[in-house]
Amino acid sequence: MKSAPASRISLAEVSRTTGALMRRGEPSPLAQTDHPRLADLTECLFFSPGDGRIWLNDQRMVLMHTSALGTLRRELIDSVGLERARGLLTRSGYKSGARDAQLVRQRWPDADPLSTFMAGPRLHALEGVVKVEPVEFEFDVERGTYHGEFLWHHSSEDDEHIEAYGIGTEPACWTQLGYAMGYVTGMLGMPVIFREVECRSTGASICRVIGKTADAWGDVSEDLRYLNAQEFLSPQAFGAAKTVSIPAVLGGAASPSDEDAASEHGMVGVSSAFKSACHMLSRVAPTRATVLFTGESGVGKELFASMLHRISARKEQPFVALNCAAMPETLMETELFGVERGAYTGAVASRAGRFERAHGGTLFLDEIGTLSLVGQGKLLRALQEGEIERVGGSRPIKVDVRVVAATNVDLQAEVQAGRFREDLYFRLAVFPIHLPPLRERREDIPLLMNFFMHRYARLHGRQVRGYTARAVKTLLNYDFPGNIRELQNLVERGVISADDDGVIDVAHLLRREQVQGATYSLDAAGALADGEAQVEAPAPPASDALLDRLCEPGERSLSLAAIERRLMDEAVARAGGNLSAAARMLGLTRAQLAYRLKAGS
Repeated sequence: MKSAPASRISLAEVSRTTGALMRRGEPSPLAQTDHPRLADLTECLFFSPGDGRIWLNDQRMVLMHTSALGTLRRELIDSVGLERARGLLTRSGYKSGARDAQLVRQRWPDADPLSTFMAGPRLHALEGVVKVEPVEFEFDVERGTYHGEFLWHHSSEDDEHIEAYGIGTEPACWTQLGYAMGYVTGMLGMPVIFREVECRSTGASICRVIGKTADAWGDVSEDLRYLNAQEFLSPQAFGAAKTVSIPAVLGGAASPSDEDAASEHGMVGVSSAFKSACHMLSRVAPTRATVLFTGESGVGKELFASMLHRISARKEQPFVALNCAAMPETLMETELFGVERGAYTGAVASRAGRFERAHGGTLFLDEIGTLSLVGQGKLLRALQEGEIERVGGSRPIKVDVRVVAATNVDLQAEVQAGRFREDLYFRLAVFPIHLPPLRERREDIPLLMNFFMHRYARLHGRQVRGYTARAVKTLLNYDFPGNIRELQNLVERGVISADDDGVIDVAHLLRREQVQGATYSLDAAGALADGEAQVEAPAPPASDALLDRLCEPGERSLSLAAIERRLMDEAVARAGGNLSAAARMLGLTRAQLAYRLKAGS
């Protein structure tokens, strides 16, 4: 299939356009050197054996036997039938491709279109799925056009399908087709359909696929049947700008297009622990039940309490917060219940307390475990009776308040120790929600890093392009005793410390003694290499000037005689003492070299 006629453009010209053209027989663009290169993508893959996790930048990966995936594939086909299994596997591949497209867009936002499109085949090969060979393609991002033909070598999906079912009549690279559609759709911003026209599972020597926009194919109803057409054709399928509802922010990641919505709500996460807490929050929000948030300091208990209020029926009414640990015991009663004029010396005016100010809305009591036993008794009465009395007052005041409490201590242990009232504990813990520490939800760390980086770059008027790979590795391996609050602090410091239009490195975030554990990356030969981050100042950019390269670090001048002598000695050593061979390396005759060596000795 021939691509539409177009003028030939060089790779250098591609970087200045929004599209690219490759004809049959031309050099593969996979050989080009613009970022992201294979080395750049390989740097994003790292291993944390002590933590039991593998990461591709901010996405957790799993290393599995292909035979195990083959067994799963076969049992899926045998259980639900070939058609449903194909749909499930195609959608699974589509999700993977869309996530990789998101990775490339976020990590290399300024890369030229050709490089970002070619990053998909590189990633698919890096993930051990298939080797992609471009045959011909043409795309234009601005016009929304795409046509591509590719060969797939060493398809792992074919290997397993052929082993289970032998040679058949239908192509079988379903997951890989889904990946290609998810990745290219994510990059182009409109639906792109790939079809496998030759497959090893049908007896062909190699797999061959063709991709075009849905409009260019014409009838794509059969293709969309496996993708779930409604999801595929929606903007959400490829990360286009969209309005994000509160449940969407609660339940998943905030992409760049979701940043404003996420900023409004201040909560992002993709980990199972985070989603579990959000699910519980969504369940209790429509009710009147009292909620108790538990968890270490810095996990975001007040943010969750605020979100609970926003998604409840009380969202139009006040949200009032009080940190019990920050309030002296002598003032706690007046802060909670208010005071009447003349109640004590200095009470020159009546003043409403937090309960009255939160009437109709939500009262959040942070660090409730620090409340005195006297204060606990008065709080219990207010909760049970739904009414309060101001200090110095004589009449009860009815209040309609939903109380939400939070603690970073074990209240049950405090009850056993006699420091917390058991009846108040049961009144507060009607619906307890535990918020896990950041070290137990590491999948959220890269997402939060990106979220805070953009927030503080805007706040401080800074321009930063992201993080180095070793900075991501180091923070993924860090225990975060201060949880999200500490991560927030580190990222703000990094945004301020990094060079303008530069990247945030480990030295901008952590001190040497704070770096924990080791992570491993792939070296150029594909072997695991110790990737433990070293906290040191980022090296200055290399200079193209020969004088700068020859000067010793810290020196501003050099000795020509010393450089000449060193060059001659190295040439003689490399030639094994053969002066004639050494002279040829230096562009000299043997006599000239011998004379210079003797004169310099």
